[in-house]
Amino acid sequence: MPTYEYKCGACGHTYEMFQSMTEPPKKRCPKCGKNTAERLIGTGAGVLFKGSGFYETDYRSEGYKKAAEAEKKPAADKAAKGDAKTEPKADSKAEPKAAPEPVARRTGGSRKKSAKSR
Repeated sequence: MPTYEYKCGACGHTYEMFQSMTEPPKKRCPKCGKNTAERLIGTGAGVLFKGSGFYETDYRSEGYKKAAEAEKKPAADKAAKGDAKTEPKADSKAEPKAAPEPVARRTGGSRKKSAKSR
């Protein structure tokens, strides 16, 4: 059921009403009570497509797909060549990090005790 927008011709009050599509337009204004209300023409709600097959990337042209593959391939080749040039570093044993110090708790606060801790 859609939401319709109305405007009163007498007092200028604008309001929305949720009603069936088959229901006739309302004439009585809820603010002043006069029968001068008119249904406004709204933009309507946006259409939302759900599910697979509704993304713009789902229906790409073959030319676009080939160009995307060509871009990916040189980037992968450069990464592979870069790995071959770098020499592995000698194994160095890193010192284990010390455990973080515990955070000090606040004392004397006005926290209420829960029913479980009593």
